[in-house]
Amino acid sequence: MAHQQAGLRHNISFITLGVADLKRSRNFYMAMGLEEHPRSNEHVAFFDMGGQLFALFNRDDLATDAGVEPGVGNGMTGSLSQNVAEREDIDRILSRAAMAGGRIVREPSAPPWGGVRGYFSDPDGFMWEIAWNPATTIDADGRVHLPTDQ
Repeated sequence: MAHQQAGLRHNISFITLGVADLKRSRNFYMAMGLEEHPRSNEHVAFFDMGGQLFALFNRDDLATDAGVEPGVGNGMTGSLSQNVAEREDIDRILSRAAMAGGRIVREPSAPPWGGVRGYFSDPDGFMWEIAWNPATTIDADGRVHLPTDQ
């Protein structure tokens, strides 16, 4: 996905793990030396990974967000996320994924935290979220930046 085509820059903006116990996972990664981003809250933990963001989210809530059944093994336990600069990019990427053999899991819609997101799965079932959010900034290198104020 590193190939740039039609003005879209492909990247991974977030790596989100669906975890069973957010507090336990947050404490583990902080003990490993990761510094929690100020935008973290009781529902999600963010860690800056040099331009990409690593996130921890409740496993069942992540599955609900993608519109699939929660579960371990056969259910949703994580997703890869690409943030885009334009709302219309979501439609282009989802369309391309479907044409390439992926499955649209969730059509573009507005999540409770703002912006728009849609989900597709690749042929092996790995989930990708394509998201646009006016609260984030995407720099010239395609890196996403969350505002630091609450």
